[in-house]
Amino acid sequence: MIPVTEELACDVAVIGGGIAGLMAAIAAADKGAEVILLDKANTRRSGAGATGNDHFLCWIPEKHGDISVVYDEFMDSQNATSNDTPLVMRFLETSPKIVNMWNDWGINMKPTGDWHFEGHAYPGRPRIFLKYDGHNQKKVLTAEAKKRGVKIINHSPVLDIFRNEDGVTGVLALDASEDEPAFRLIRAKAVVAATGYVSRLFTTDPTPSQMFNTNMCPSGTGDSIAQAWRIGAYLVNMEKTYRHAGPRFLARCGKATWIGVYRYPDGRPVGPFITEPNVETGDMTSDVWSSAFTDLKLSGTGPAYMDCSGASKEDLEHMRWAMKCEGLTALLDYMDKEGIDPGKHAVEFGQYEANLVTNGIEIDINGESNVRGLYAAGDMMGNISGDIGAAAVYGWIAGHHAADYRDREQSKGELAGADDRMALYSAIYGREGGASWQEANFALQQIMTEYADCGPHRVRSETMLNAGIKYLGDLRRKIVKDMGASDAHELTRAAEVLNLLDLGEALMISARGRKESRGRHLRSDYTFTNPLLRDKFLRIWRDGDEIKTEWRERLR
Repeated sequence: MIPVTEELACDVAVIGGGIAGLMAAIAAADKGAEVILLDKANTRRSGAGATGNDHFLCWIPEKHGDISVVYDEFMDSQNATSNDTPLVMRFLETSPKIVNMWNDWGINMKPTGDWHFEGHAYPGRPRIFLKYDGHNQKKVLTAEAKKRGVKIINHSPVLDIFRNEDGVTGVLALDASEDEPAFRLIRAKAVVAATGYVSRLFTTDPTPSQMFNTNMCPSGTGDSIAQAWRIGAYLVNMEKTYRHAGPRFLARCGKATWIGVYRYPDGRPVGPFITEPNVETGDMTSDVWSSAFTDLKLSGTGPAYMDCSGASKEDLEHMRWAMKCEGLTALLDYMDKEGIDPGKHAVEFGQYEANLVTNGIEIDINGESNVRGLYAAGDMMGNISGDIGAAAVYGWIAGHHAADYRDREQSKGELAGADDRMALYSAIYGREGGASWQEANFALQQIMTEYADCGPHRVRSETMLNAGIKYLGDLRRKIVKDMGASDAHELTRAAEVLNLLDLGEALMISARGRKESRGRHLRSDYTFTNPLLRDKFLRIWRDGDEIKTEWRERLR
């Protein structure tokens, strides 16, 4: 049995040290709560915002005027798929405070000397993405958390969340700082789940044999979505998988940072928005026609290229600076090493594999789930999107309200279910000659891609989803019986696979329940889009061993 080497207690336990997690920890500490933050890696350089960002969706009153200007553009953007309006409005109303706060802390939100908005915009329309320099954001936020007395425990992924009839009671974490794993038990009055984006659920599209070649953090596996699911939290919009786009074979986010035009091989623009590079708007084609790269490839009319050759020298220099702000230093290094000059060479773009972002835990306007004391923030929020802006703002909101539980009586007893979960992980660690986590992850990706992939050019159906759900059950039994891990790192990866397996099951059951085609959720047996389901979210949760679903209205 893996030993328990540390037992701790706190007011608020924060799971994940990304943007949302750090903001939650800072906000809770500011209200006087004792906070422990547990991160799988190191908060100075972890999560989807590990190396930077350069677009922050927000409302700046002196630039936009009425908030409705930003709301209207938001609801017509790539972020508009799964939002409850009251949450969107609270996010936007709070965003000026957070932007100013970041600027005061030393994250340069005014790199041009003023609030400057560019990218992800239509020509002639209001711009809502603030251009900023986020290269140091993780370092700054880590320092601000430590300044407030937040206890940060790095290299300590959380494995499970626990609850009783009154709400959350704490978490089980793994000490992965050494080869030999150990357990940590943390009792908490409130928990903020902020483990973020879900990658590695579907076969990696650009390079199927390299599952870590993903556009977001490849260690982001939505662990806390699965952990919340296991204790009865509501999940929503799990069937609405997303596909990002960017450079074809070196998967990276930041497509709005490129100052160019998407073109066919013969030079024609792919979209109708711009014909020459526009630094203020970028080319919105990939936001609006998200399947363009796949459509062109499969129709034989592609590939589609990002052409920056019409940009001025100053704009190209601005693009390189912005890529550093975005954290695309590896991409810049590669282009320099290989002699690729975007001003002279077109770069092929492509659509990446399906993943989950803004699919997950359903929260209220304060960031709280239906499980008392369990909050969520970041890309794992199921009913509010907005990328890094919403992660920062709702991290702050969730941490602020989680701190209100600091007067709650601490759980005195054992964390219910912890012994069983520790026995499971210990069995995996103690299994000599077991199958690797990579084998298990590839098997899961194969099932998800074959039976539940999203469009374009991939369809779902009840028969396919039923088969996939059955195969996931088979895989679960085999993983529990056969998967092994030889050290703490491998055990961390094995735990990720178990979480991904839960998420795959929730996704497939939700996809089976949405009997229509909508967005990238394409059903061969329900080919039409049902207008009666337009403003409905499909909620799914576990009630003991039973999985339940129900429809609810989108909040307006």
